[in-house]
Amino acid sequence: MQKNLYSHELNNEYIEFRLLSDGDSVEELTQLLNKSYKTLADMGLNYVAATQDSSITLDRINKAYKCYVGIYKNKIVSTISLYKPEASDGNSWYSKEFVAKIGQFAVEPELQKYGVGSKMMDIVEDEARKMDNVRELALDTAETAYHLIDYYKKRGYKYIETIKWDVTNYKSVILSKGLYSD
Repeated sequence: MQKNLYSHELNNEYIEFRLLSDGDSVEELTQLLNKSYKTLADMGLNYVAATQDSSITLDRINKAYKCYVGIYKNKIVSTISLYKPEASDGNSWYSKEFVAKIGQFAVEPELQKYGVGSKMMDIVEDEARKMDNVRELALDTAETAYHLIDYYKKRGYKYIETIKWDVTNYKSVILSKGLYSD
């Protein structure tokens, strides 16, 4: 049995946050990603997660340092992946040896605005602080996803640069947060 890392109360019940385990359904996780990114797809933004299939989900999980899930009423209702620093063809900031990254961040739409995503972010930020030589945690999102950019900025993420990925139909902003106060 996978040890729960954290919990979060919601409607007098708890969401248990833990690492993804072999017993978890990649198909269920993929459906969560597709559903969570549908609003962005409806805005005309082709995020990979909006339409990816289970093989892409599994590939992205396998490349992650750690993948976390939130379980509520025996269902996966949130997820986020943390990636170690490594060279990136598309972005020099992502290639820096002290920059970890996050991706595949999703919360069940009906549970958004209840602090679930913030708890997931707290978990990966805490975990990134434990990684050797990591001083920054970065992510990217569409430059027109203003609600997401505002969310990240409120958490202390700062604009680094704008880039264009080959797999999207939009420009992305790279945002990064220093993990230690000066």
